[in-house]
Parts: sequence; structure tokens; C-alpha cells
Amino acid sequence: QVQLVESGGGLVQAGGSLRLSCAVSKRTGSTYALGWFRQAPGKEREFVATISRSGSSTNYADTVKGRFTISRNNADDTVSLQMNSLKPDDTAVYYCAASAGFWMTVRNYGYWGRGTQVTVSS
Repeated sequence: QVQLVESGGGLVQAGGSLRLSCAVSKRTGSTYALGWFRQAPGKEREFVATISRSGSSTNYADTVKGRFTISRNNADDTVSLQMNSLKPDDTAVYYCAASAGFWMTVRNYGYWGRGTQVTVSS
């Protein structure tokens, strides 16, 4: 069983930055791709970014491309999401997730954290 714990959420003004981190409970190494998703009130959970097992490949949703950067450190089992130029539309609960494959869809991720709230004020 893989456990994921997110941290780093908070309240920030539009145009500001936040860095989210996710600690994974067991060695991920080359075992899991890791992703970030988000869910705003009244909306479905949506893909934000994903990074391959080795960290050599990344994919982003068009809405965050150029503003967000995903990275991972397999030595200490963490994945991070650097969020710059934040907009009020980025307000959501952000979830870290693990998958056996390099996917961009919710249904392909079998392990999830509990989420961390990000609120961007205008």
C-alpha cells in the first residue's frame, strides 16, 4: 500500500507563488509515476501534471503549462509542484497521486493523498 501526504497549500494573492510537496510512504524509485490533480468546489477532479518514474518526462494540463513545474526526488520519495503566476481559477484542493503508468487521467491512478487546499485571492 502506497501512502501519500501533501503539504504546502495555503492562501496567496493572484500573481503569487506556492510550492506543494508530497511525501510518499515507500520507495517509489522506478515503480510509480506521480501526478498532481485538483478539484474545485462543484467540479470534477482534473489533471494538473504528471512525472514519469525516472523524472525524465513530464506532462501538464494546458491551463497550467508554463506556470507550474512538477519535479521529483526518488532519493527521498517526494514529488513537488511549483506554482507561479497563480490565478483565482487555480483555487482548489490539490491531490498527489501514484500510478503504475505515465497517465493523465484520474481513473488510472490507484493511490491518492488526502489533498491540500490552495486558495488564490483576486
